[in-house]
Amino acid sequence: MRDEYDIKSLNPRKNPYADRLKKQITINIDSSTIEFFKGLAAETGIPYQTLINLYLRDCAESHKKPTVSWS
Repeated sequence: MRDEYDIKSLNPRKNPYADRLKKQITINIDSSTIEFFKGLAAETGIPYQTLINLYLRDCAESHKKPTVSWS
């Protein structure tokens, strides 16, 4: 084993998956919405948080904007 290593020369490439990393956040979601995705998760076998992420990503990629109306 060496006394010192030149870290910069070991792997000069950037992580090719860095743009796909997820970031943990805190978000408030209605319990009925969570239950919907949990039910969908039970049907599909996909974790509900993954389903929420897939849906939000689809909305972002298709530039879908919510319709908001205050009653």
